[in-house]
Amino acid sequence: MDKGDNRHPVKRYPTIGACGLDCGLCPRYYTVGKSRCPGCAGPGFFEKHPSCSFITCCVRKRNLEVCGECSDFPCSKIKRDAEYRQVKPSSSYPPDRKIMPNQHFVKKHGIKPFIAQQTEQMKLLALLLEKYDDGRSRSFYCRIASQADLATVREAIAQANREIRREEIAEDDHRNKARILRALLNRGTVIR
Repeated sequence: MDKGDNRHPVKRYPTIGACGLDCGLCPRYYTVGKSRCPGCAGPGFFEKHPSCSFITCCVRKRNLEVCGECSDFPCSKIKRDAEYRQVKPSSSYPPDRKIMPNQHFVKKHGIKPFIAQQTEQMKLLALLLEKYDDGRSRSFYCRIASQADLATVREAIAQANREIRREEIAEDDHRNKARILRALLNRGTVIR
C-alpha cells in the first residue's frame, strides 16, 4: 500500500474494496464527472466517503488492502455469508453476493491472483462499454462483468457480432448493437 498525504493512506488496489466490493466493476467507477468514484481509498475517495469503518480498521490500522488478508477475518464487522445471500438481487450495482466470495478468494489465494482475475473482468467490461453501451446499459454490463462466466459473455459477444454483421448495423449504432447483445445475455444463463 502506498501512503498518500499524511492524513489518508491510499490503497495499492482501489479496484477492490476493503469490504470486498468489486469497485473496479461498479458503474460509478466508470462515470465521468463529479459523481465518479475513484474506488476504495483511491485518489479523492475521502472527500466523497469521509468515514468507512472497513478502511479505518483494514487499511489505516492494519495496513491491508482487504479484510480477507486479515488474520481476524471474518470478524464481527463482516456479515455472515448467509446474510449476503439473502440480499435480493437488484438491477443496480453493487452485487453484494460477491463480497464474501471475493474475501474468501483473497484469503485463500492472495490479493495478486484476485487482481489478475478482476483485471480480466475489467477488460471485458471496458469492451462492453466501448462497443455496446447505448447510454443506458452501464449498470447491466457492470453486473454481467462481475457475476457472469467470462467465456459465456465472450461467446455472446461473438454471436452478437455475427448478428450485427448479418443485420448490417453500423459500427456507431450503439443502440441496436446493445439491443442485440443484451437480448443474448438476458436469454442465456450468463449470471452465475
